[in-house]
Amino acid sequence: MSNTTEKITTETPLIMSEKACRALMNAFRPEELPPLKWFHYHQGVFLYGMMRVYEATGNEEYFEYIKGYYDSLIDEYGNVCFHRDELDSTMTGILLFPLYEKTGDPRYMIAAKRLRSALDTLNRTSENGFWHKEKYPYQMWLDGLFMGGPFMLMYSQHFHEEELIQTVIRQESLMRKHMTDPKTGLLYHAWDEKKVQPWANPETGCSPEFWGRSVGWYGTALIDLLEVLGDKQRGQEEWVKSLKNFIPAIVKFQDEKTGLWYQIVDKGDRFDNWLESSCSALFIYFIAKAIKHGYVDDSYREVVDKAYKGLLQHMVEEHEDTLTLSGICIGTSAGVYDYYVERPTSENDLHGMGAFILASMALHELYNK
Repeated sequence: MSNTTEKITTETPLIMSEKACRALMNAFRPEELPPLKWFHYHQGVFLYGMMRVYEATGNEEYFEYIKGYYDSLIDEYGNVCFHRDELDSTMTGILLFPLYEKTGDPRYMIAAKRLRSALDTLNRTSENGFWHKEKYPYQMWLDGLFMGGPFMLMYSQHFHEEELIQTVIRQESLMRKHMTDPKTGLLYHAWDEKKVQPWANPETGCSPEFWGRSVGWYGTALIDLLEVLGDKQRGQEEWVKSLKNFIPAIVKFQDEKTGLWYQIVDKGDRFDNWLESSCSALFIYFIAKAIKHGYVDDSYREVVDKAYKGLLQHMVEEHEDTLTLSGICIGTSAGVYDYYVERPTSENDLHGMGAFILASMALHELYNK
């Protein structure tokens, strides 16, 4: 698709990031980002990527766009409407901190406190793991570590709430304990403590498949959590071990021909399985970040380079000032194999565009360090 495939330079990822931002900026005013008037991770992931672009370019237009979204949902008293029974809502809170740092507007920290207070009311498993949502009782999903973890760590730094760090460490350890497949080293999408869901393994409680984007959220969470904590020794050493084990497990299933990954990560040989762009982008993101931080060695550059070329060649249609990203799985619950492979795909969905921008910016940082 893309004409940049054969001429990738150190500037290509930043150029692609800006084109992705421009595509959605042209399509939506900030207050129109879907789903409308909903403080949610769809917008959060895209704007999180845009914030990385702003930090690299200094283009205030990006910052004002991000600010425009938040200001459309946060009133003069710091009130914000969000679903208080799910982790997905808290992800969008991670940008409240840079917004406050740049503007000094107290509304952003009041809104952060509103999000933080909702965490205390979330139901939990017997081991204190967050239910993913109220409507998914006793279920932990891989997605949840990214949806809640970085926000909690950032909040703990701003408000000196040390116990939140241990809460995040607890969530990751429970996922690793209950959801890791010892054979592949991958983690299943979901785990039902009660083992009553139609998809739940009657012995382990796990869902039966490794859904690409959920696996991507887990790796993305690990690297972001490590970046937020930095050198502080709070017990996060296990995250480094997890990442070092997890990345080779992911790489094993990279498609040899395209460099991408499949909707169901370990079943690329199935006729009805298909290559998916958002998970491929998230894998690029955390592997590139892991190379930059020295968690894995430089031999993995070949992996991310091949994957990025694959994205540009097979999933990106480049235009003069924008681009179109295809092959993005729409929002997905937990289920069995047929459920995942029958999910529709979309173009320029915020899940995928956010992931693509994050991948591009991680490569930009790696290529220009």
